[in-house]
Amino acid sequence: MSRSLRRFTLPLSHVRVPRYTGAVAGLAFLLAAGAYGVVKGGHAPEIASAIKDTADSFANAMGLRIATVSLSGQRQVSREAIFAAAGVTDHSSLLFLDVSDAREKLEAIPWIAEATVRKLYPDRLQITVTEREAFALWQRQGKVQAIAADGTVLSGQIEPRLTALPFVVGNGAAAKARDFLAVLDKYPAIRDQVRASIYVAERRWNLKLKNGIDVRLPETDVEGALGVLARLDAEKKLLTRDIAAVDLRLADRLSVRLSDSAAQAREEAVKKTTKKKGGDA
Repeated sequence: MSRSLRRFTLPLSHVRVPRYTGAVAGLAFLLAAGAYGVVKGGHAPEIASAIKDTADSFANAMGLRIATVSLSGQRQVSREAIFAAAGVTDHSSLLFLDVSDAREKLEAIPWIAEATVRKLYPDRLQITVTEREAFALWQRQGKVQAIAADGTVLSGQIEPRLTALPFVVGNGAAAKARDFLAVLDKYPAIRDQVRASIYVAERRWNLKLKNGIDVRLPETDVEGALGVLARLDAEKKLLTRDIAAVDLRLADRLSVRLSDSAAQAREEAVKKTTKKKGGDA
């Protein structure tokens, strides 16, 4: 029996055990024991953090430390914020970094539209981000925020360079701004006079011009209404007159409301004309 056992065991003596097998086995045991403790003790965050630190320490000892991080596409978001979101620290290991989790957390940052995280063994990490562009400023309930073209709120801190962006106001305006401003861009002579585009009752738009005139646009055929306004301004200089509002909500008519001073002057002129006719009689 000893002879047969010898025949069975001798070949195994020539088997090479991979390097770090003992460390990995020990780490696997620790992870299993830790996971059991998490489930039984209800201390998930603390225990999970401790387990990760232990796992990273083992992996780093095995030469799988993150030695180099290649970052591209980043402009608005700081490197520190990107590393923090991706879970990259001085003690992180390449082996136990969850690239899917890192990508999701990066894409949760408003400025980041898309992120790619790749491991390049043995010690390199590659992070590529595609950032959103600031498209407009949005005011709601007195608060102004920078938004992207898709309506994503990017920041509540308005840098000086962003103050020239189109200004939209009202509930729902962020989601509708791109389509509306695309139509307004077709009439640059009108667009350049606009101070703010106001979304009214989440149904239609008003324009507040830089000279204070209000332009009330219809719910439908906004492009047609802007075309009428542009033509009247080009031909009649409508928007440079002493008026307070232009109402384009009805398709078959345009209404103009005089400013208070113009209305008062008109009223006085009518009174004078009436008195003069009365005197002639």
